[in-house]
Amino acid sequence: MGKTATITCPAPAKLNLFLHVVGRRPDGYHLLQTLFRFIDLNDTLRFTVRDDGEVRRINDVDGVSQEQDLCVRAARLLQQETGCTLGVDIELNKRIPMGGGLGGGSSDAATTLLALNSLWELNLTRNRLMQIGLMLGADVPVFVFGENAFAEGVGERLQAYDLPEAWYVVLTPQVHVPTAQIFTHPELTRNTISITIRALPNGYSNKNGVLGNDLQPVACKLYPEIGRYLSWLSQFAPALMTGSGACVFAEFAKEEEAQTVLRQLPESMRGFVARGLQQHPLKDFVAMETVQSVATQ
Repeated sequence: MGKTATITCPAPAKLNLFLHVVGRRPDGYHLLQTLFRFIDLNDTLRFTVRDDGEVRRINDVDGVSQEQDLCVRAARLLQQETGCTLGVDIELNKRIPMGGGLGGGSSDAATTLLALNSLWELNLTRNRLMQIGLMLGADVPVFVFGENAFAEGVGERLQAYDLPEAWYVVLTPQVHVPTAQIFTHPELTRNTISITIRALPNGYSNKNGVLGNDLQPVACKLYPEIGRYLSWLSQFAPALMTGSGACVFAEFAKEEEAQTVLRQLPESMRGFVARGLQQHPLKDFVAMETVQSVATQ
């Protein structure tokens, strides 16, 4: 493809519509059940192929060094797994809050795998990219999978799940929650009874507050600000924390309902309205006969 091949791709955020911890493996990893939903808040990544094999992020991102960046790690891992001798310059425009449970880093890594599979002409299958993604983190495979999904295991066993149209008020407490701190806390519930995908309500939504997030009580204890945001949002609809926090959300059937709630948000709080997506924007972007489905230059 050559050195000048460039592509710009989105990396959407996700919500966990519920999250249960149902056990623990001998290696310490927690066994989860969750329902992932993509939303229309995106990071944007721009990739330019290099012929010299070097992988670089060419812009600064507050709080994320180049060596820690999951995009850079994903690109280097893809090189290692395939023997590819091409490199890439990556420009990352962050819009998804970090440390909020919205999956921004994992999504960036998945978009990197999908984009470079095309730009480097590797022709890996989606399943193979998901396997590589799992080496980077438990949330990466669902973004490669490309569909809203019921997830089990450490989050890698995925079944596509159709979700109704919905809008979400997402609030962003100004605290950064380290995932490991929540999962290692002695008060974390680790024995919630497993459910099956068939047990989920038809057209699942959280509007009745049926299922919860087992990480939420611990996160609220360690970071009372999360509880404050949950209490405020719960006035309008059942509210839940996503992932290991800190972001919280509530679901609404119509955009105007969500916007009406957001307009009442106190000045001391931060948040936004997001639309639930039916699939990842790059869902059909594998094999990758062409790259016309996203912006190219």
